[in-house]
Amino acid sequence: MLIEQRTYTLKPGTVREYLALYQSEGLDVQLRMLGRLVGYYSTEIGELNQVVHQWAFSDLLERQERRAKLLADPGFRAYVNKILPLLLSQTSQILLPAPFFQPVWMSLSDPRA
Repeated sequence: MLIEQRTYTLKPGTVREYLALYQSEGLDVQLRMLGRLVGYYSTEIGELNQVVHQWAFSDLLERQERRAKLLADPGFRAYVNKILPLLLSQTSQILLPAPFFQPVWMSLSDPRA
């Protein structure tokens, strides 16, 4: 199991607009295509104007397959075109759980089933 953590740095003053667009046009398609949403956050202290979201995958191959389907979806591509003007930068990290940590979602059924 691994977690992909994506951090989007947005133009100042656009976090609410981004989140509204995501809720209305991006969320449903990502839930269908990516499966396991671990968390979705915006920053309040530290580096501001950031949105951080985390997705769980069994391995890098599952991530690659799911992201390819997502990027091929016309609705998702239309959504991306709307949010691109709001973005300043984005990063993606792959997080691996420590050997002693058993995430709760690992005991949940596989969303591909």
